Amino acid sequence: MNKEKGSADFFGRLWKLFASVRLTVVILLSLAVTSGIGTIIPQNKRPDEYLNAYGEFFYKILSVFDIFDMYHSWWFQFLLLMLVINVVVCSTKRFSALRKIIFVKDPSFDVSKFRNFSNKEEFSDSRSLEDLKRIYVPIISRRFGYKRIEETDNGFCIFAEKGRWTRIGVYIVHFSVILLLIGALIGSFLGFAGSANIPEGKTINKIRLYNTGKAQALDFGIRCDSFNVKFYDSGAPSEYRSTLTILEQGKPVLTKDIIVNDPLRYKGINIFQSNYGKLSPENITLNFKNRITGISYNKKVSLGQQFDIPGNMGQFIVKGYRNSYDFGGYNLGETIIGILIPNNNGSPVNIILPMRFPFYDNMRKDDLIISVKGYDQRYYTGLQITRDPGVWVVYSGFAVMIIGCFITFFMFHQRFCIEVSKSGKNSRIMVAGTANKNKLAMQSRIKSIVKSLRK
Repeated sequence: MNKEKGSADFFGRLWKLFASVRLTVVILLSLAVTSGIGTIIPQNKRPDEYLNAYGEFFYKILSVFDIFDMYHSWWFQFLLLMLVINVVVCSTKRFSALRKIIFVKDPSFDVSKFRNFSNKEEFSDSRSLEDLKRIYVPIISRRFGYKRIEETDNGFCIFAEKGRWTRIGVYIVHFSVILLLIGALIGSFLGFAGSANIPEGKTINKIRLYNTGKAQALDFGIRCDSFNVKFYDSGAPSEYRSTLTILEQGKPVLTKDIIVNDPLRYKGINIFQSNYGKLSPENITLNFKNRITGISYNKKVSLGQQFDIPGNMGQFIVKGYRNSYDFGGYNLGETIIGILIPNNNGSPVNIILPMRFPFYDNMRKDDLIISVKGYDQRYYTGLQITRDPGVWVVYSGFAVMIIGCFITFFMFHQRFCIEVSKSGKNSRIMVAGTANKNKLAMQSRIKSIVKSLRK
């Protein structure tokens, strides 16, 4: 018995805890504070960026609490789950009392209470009680979903009401909040966000996740058919566009051009245009000019290739390509790095060939002048790839919230009493009403009913 009593006490205290509005306030404040932290500290960046920003000590502390991927952390998910349970318990506790009002078959009416309401009007009519009942009942039936006629000692009463169900509007809002939270939890547990860089003509079927840096396999392939970028006169990019093809078992099933804010969506996965970059060129055309004779030669080469220079002027090795090259604090931009091996057993010479400065090699004052004549410009497209299976639950939550707010703020439960009693040769009619909210509008509704009854 003691164990059963102890268990009952424990669950009773637990139910009381989750039914507390104070707990709701604490959870909401905690979510607000942590969301503020998630706004201040950028999320899902590379580890080296966090190390440079916060140092090794604070980086380790923040990593322990998953601050760098806060919205997927266990404690943030726990707060959301606590809020879901709290809203469900609070709503269940308060709905039990409301159920007696909404689902009662024959609601109780007390004519004496209606007589004391400030929202009422009275008038007299010369017609008999039987005539008034015959006239009033159809009028009230058209206006209200529920009516009841009760005989009194000197007349009769018509009780009517409508909008009883509108009292659940606040619970519809509560349900929408639960849907939003459940959608967020689904996205947090089952969703992912990552990135991929795809060179033109290449295909990928894995991405790199932001939060862990691990590879995430996709059920399909993404091929970049082409990439195009347009620039302003200032040199800043005005638009970059990728033509992507989705491949299922090696066969194309969908092709779409994407730009920023116009993603490709496939099987619940969103593919956004995020950034772009230049790749090292596959083919480069170099120009070799003899300063003495003025004779020049063009030769098409590739990265890593070693070849004889035309005119028996030695050998050249194309070592690599850089997007930028710093020289004395000045950025030379795209640059080809090479090594010149003279024929006279001289020492190899490092050659720097900035593509923006074709006469840069003139500064060596050598008989051989090397420059970049042309190259094939190659880009890669940078994609942000996300999956959030809870998004439709979130959208449903927003739709339900709009409906719930409309019911809560613009619809209400109305109760009316029309008392008809004999007063001398005439009949005295009292029309009184009440509502669970928007009581100021009741007077105009009573006047409207009185106008219909008088006609």
